[in-house]
Amino acid sequence: MKHTIRRRRRRITACGMAAIVFAGCSGDARLPDAVQVEIVTTEAPAVPDPPVCTDADKALDPTRSYEPTQPLPAPGDMPVGSTMANIKDRGRLVVAVSGDTLQFGARDPITGGIEGFDIDILKEVNKAIFGGDPPAIEYQVITYAQRLPKLESHEVDLVAHTMTINCNRWLRIGFSSEYFAAGQKILVKLASGINDIASLSAQNGRICVPGGSTNLEEIQRPKPQYAGLQITEKPDITDCLVAFQQGQVDAITGDDTVLVGFAAQDPYAVVVGDQFTSEPYGVGANKDEVDLIQFVNSVLENIRTNGRWAEIYTKWVGGDVPEPPAAVYGRPLPGS
Repeated sequence: MKHTIRRRRRRITACGMAAIVFAGCSGDARLPDAVQVEIVTTEAPAVPDPPVCTDADKALDPTRSYEPTQPLPAPGDMPVGSTMANIKDRGRLVVAVSGDTLQFGARDPITGGIEGFDIDILKEVNKAIFGGDPPAIEYQVITYAQRLPKLESHEVDLVAHTMTINCNRWLRIGFSSEYFAAGQKILVKLASGINDIASLSAQNGRICVPGGSTNLEEIQRPKPQYAGLQITEKPDITDCLVAFQQGQVDAITGDDTVLVGFAAQDPYAVVVGDQFTSEPYGVGANKDEVDLIQFVNSVLENIRTNGRWAEIYTKWVGGDVPEPPAAVYGRPLPGS
């Protein structure tokens, strides 16, 4: 492919300009009217489609995780050769989180620190590895679409980012047992007349959804209640909030946990309808680091029974405290 770059006639006003050198200083200097530039382009390698579960896989409970480590080793005394020992030797736990999901993972505007339900869960894991205070933990703020790639590339040890456990994701990463039960809803303008996802669809409503999310996978399904939706995909759900506030879309869909935080920021927005999906949250880990997943499961088991989970729920969600999601174990170890 050839491009023509046209150059203007320029007057050189001083021979002493060091940045421009010509043979002599003769007043006007003129480049050719056209310069032909040959640009060689190469096609990027095709990205393979992510693996997809079979019907037999889908029949199994996706929240089923590996049996927890029992008993937990003492903080600072991790088993030799374990993933936890490697983390301890490194001196910090590296985690990926949201930086703009109120109540779950958001940056405090005063301190600049990351805080929320997900963050406190990760702190419990970190404390179990290192002990002590402050926690030796490194946060990487990422988008929805970066959650699985960050684990697959081993850039982080764990991801806690309002991430739903499902069958297809198990083919790429590993999950802890469920630590929070959420569900998909929609956010709309007050007095919009929209009561749920079906009424939005009936109006051919414009809806925003983050890429790389189970929320997008859901509304792309060939269901009658989604047939009229005009879908806009954004890199992250906060980009959807901007589009919503600028009138580019009529609604946002996402987990109710996230949307409630948005409604708290926008007095002209409201979350409507019943949950139309089940979104069990799990801590994501590298697929081959099963010992770390079992370790996290032990930490979660402890905070379910010692009251710490209820404290975290009260701190970040409030209201009536439900029972923690029951853990489901029995996932076969790789190679078994």
